[in-house]
Amino acid sequence: MAIETDRRPLGRAYDATLGRADAAPIDVGLRQYMLRVYNYMASGLFLSGFVALMVANTGARDIFFQVNEAGRLGYTGVGLVAMFAPIGLILAMSFGAKRMKTTTLQACYWAFVALMGVGLSVLALVYTGASIARVFFITATSFGALSLYGYTTKRDLSAFGTFLFMGLIGLLIASVVQMFMQSAAMQFVISAVGVLLFAGLTAYDTQSIKNQYLTVRGSTMEDSSAIMGAVALYLDFINLFQFLMHFLGVRRD
Repeated sequence: MAIETDRRPLGRAYDATLGRADAAPIDVGLRQYMLRVYNYMASGLFLSGFVALMVANTGARDIFFQVNEAGRLGYTGVGLVAMFAPIGLILAMSFGAKRMKTTTLQACYWAFVALMGVGLSVLALVYTGASIARVFFITATSFGALSLYGYTTKRDLSAFGTFLFMGLIGLLIASVVQMFMQSAAMQFVISAVGVLLFAGLTAYDTQSIKNQYLTVRGSTMEDSSAIMGAVALYLDFINLFQFLMHFLGVRRD
C-alpha cells in the first residue's frame, strides 16, 4: 500500500493548510508527481510483461517451471525462490523506504517487477495470447477509470480503508485455504471478491497517493514516495488483472 499519510481529499487540505493563492503551484507540482507515479507503474508493467513473455516462450521456462507427475505445472527450486522473493522486496521497501537512498529503492522496485514477471508467465502458459490481450485491455480501461475517480472525487475515501484492509486479509486467508481445497465454487467467490476489492483499492490508493504529495512535496522523500505509490498502483493493477483472467481468460487446449 502507499505510505501512510493524511487521507483527506486534497481540496480540503488546501483550505486547512494553504491559502488559495498557493493552490496553483501545488497543482503543477501534483500533476508532475502523479505523472512520475504513473510512469514508474507503467514501466513496471512493461518490464513484468516482457519478463513473462521471455520466460514463457524461451528455454528459461525450464529454469522456473516443471511438469509434475499429475501433469500439472509446478515450480522448480529456483522458481519457488522467484515466487517468494517479491514478498521480501515489498517488505524491505515498505519498512525501509524512509532510510533507503532513492537509487536503492529504484533498484528494489525494478527487481520486484522483474520477479513478478516470472510469476505472471504462468498466465501465458495457461491462457491464450488473445484472451490475455483482451483482459489486459479491459483491466487497463477499468483501472484508468477507477484511478481517475480516486484522483478527482471530493469524497473522502479514507473511511473505506479499514474495510478494504480487512477484506484483503480475508482474501489472503481464503486463497491459502483454496490452495488445499481446490474448489471451483470457492475460486469463483474469491475471484469475484478480488475484482471488487482491488477495484476499490485502486480508487482508494490513488487518493492516498494524491494526499501524500502535500506531506512530501519539496522534500527528499518526494521521489521515494512516488516509487512507493507506483508499487501500490502496480499491485492493484496486477491483482485486478489476475482475478479478471479467472472470469474472462480462455485456457489453452
